[in-house]
Amino acid sequence: MSQRTLSVEDFQRQRVAAPQPRLKLFGGNGNPALAQQIAAALDVPLAEMSIFRYADGEIGVRIEESVRGEDVFVIQPTSPPVNENLMELLVITDALRRASVDRITAVLPYFGYARQDRKMKPREPISAKLVANLLTAAGCNRILTIDLHAGQIWGFFDIPLDHLPARMILAERFRALDLENIVIVSPDVGGVQRAREFAAQLGAPIAIIDKRRDRPNQVKEVVHVIGKVYRKTAIIVDDIVDTAGTLTMGAQALRKRGVNEVFACATHAILSGPAVQRLRDSAITELVVTNTIPIASEKLSEKITVLSVAPLLADAIRRIHENTSVSSLFSE
Repeated sequence: MSQRTLSVEDFQRQRVAAPQPRLKLFGGNGNPALAQQIAAALDVPLAEMSIFRYADGEIGVRIEESVRGEDVFVIQPTSPPVNENLMELLVITDALRRASVDRITAVLPYFGYARQDRKMKPREPISAKLVANLLTAAGCNRILTIDLHAGQIWGFFDIPLDHLPARMILAERFRALDLENIVIVSPDVGGVQRAREFAAQLGAPIAIIDKRRDRPNQVKEVVHVIGKVYRKTAIIVDDIVDTAGTLTMGAQALRKRGVNEVFACATHAILSGPAVQRLRDSAITELVVTNTIPIASEKLSEKITVLSVAPLLADAIRRIHENTSVSSLFSE
């Protein structure tokens, strides 16, 4: 019996006829409300998955539907409780990899351990690099995240990473407020590039606060403000608001230097420890944040405005699934 060899044309026809991987969305316990918003924006239901705890506290995961050959996106910020959410993401990824999916994209609106991105003293870890290694080893093929704390984290991954800026969403809020005579303020020297990019969105000048920090989450004092701020409306721009010490001390320093009014914005609102009370007592008129991290109702106040990043993430997920440009999203 003769054996027929497929021609190039036959092979290409079979390849075109093969079904394309379907988009599948999974949401962990890190931010279920955001996962639901993304699913609604994409008009794709969240896939069925069970997450449970064994008696000894170990995390268990069961994928409740077939995902073989599918294009899977797992929405899970590694925000507080950081270790719980990170481990949950790793276990979900491993379960999906063993279920023979086509591709796994970890959607991390907030990337935990990002502030441990370099060695400050001898015998310290670079934990951000460790997390990158863990995600890759678990089976992630791609990462989608928003406003990494430091640009070098991008290079910690040996897999593709798409990095989305939230400045477009935040800037739109301040355009709606129709503020006059504004100046964009970086709360430290390390955030100058972030402030410059935000200032470009609003067509405003920038200023810089020079500060001293003795230990993490503690600001000793504001040394001086670089730039013209007198009788202006200041908008302090940061990526993370944790204990709010940086923002509130910066606002106080700006008011002492003749600023008329102080606004602030940050992508990731951790709001730990004394943050809520500090903001209430501060000179900040309004703090604008996003929902990359779920914010408990008791932490919300009239000074805090929360914007959704779901449309931004949904658009990026659609582009990744369709293999079209994600970077063009920023220029548009």
